[in-house]
Amino acid sequence: MIIAVPVMNDAGLEAMISEHFGHAPYFAFVKVEDNKISSVEIEPNPFEDHGPGEIPEYIYRKGAKVLIARGMGARAKAFFSSFGVEVLTGASGSLKEIIDGYLEGQLKSVNYEPDKKFHNH
Repeated sequence: MIIAVPVMNDAGLEAMISEHFGHAPYFAFVKVEDNKISSVEIEPNPFEDHGPGEIPEYIYRKGAKVLIARGMGARAKAFFSSFGVEVLTGASGSLKEIIDGYLEGQLKSVNYEPDKKFHNH
């Protein structure tokens, strides 16, 4: 299974989650096998200037089955749902903390509104 997380930098498992997934500088794609992290790939966000649905489609095409984010709008959640990608919001911390929390069943989705609204599509 692949889990996607928007992150602030290319610091591997120490990368911190981005406040808003659509404007994250990077996306981490964490491959999980046997309930353990088997690989981490971090790549620059190819859609920092994006239209509706571009990032959800990109993440889906990368093979992600789960996206864990801090904040996300309803429209983006609907796009992910249409691709069959599970979305959890309200996460915070490092990539390792987030993935470990998810694998341990401790990460629960909660609504999160960033202090700054980035845009309206």
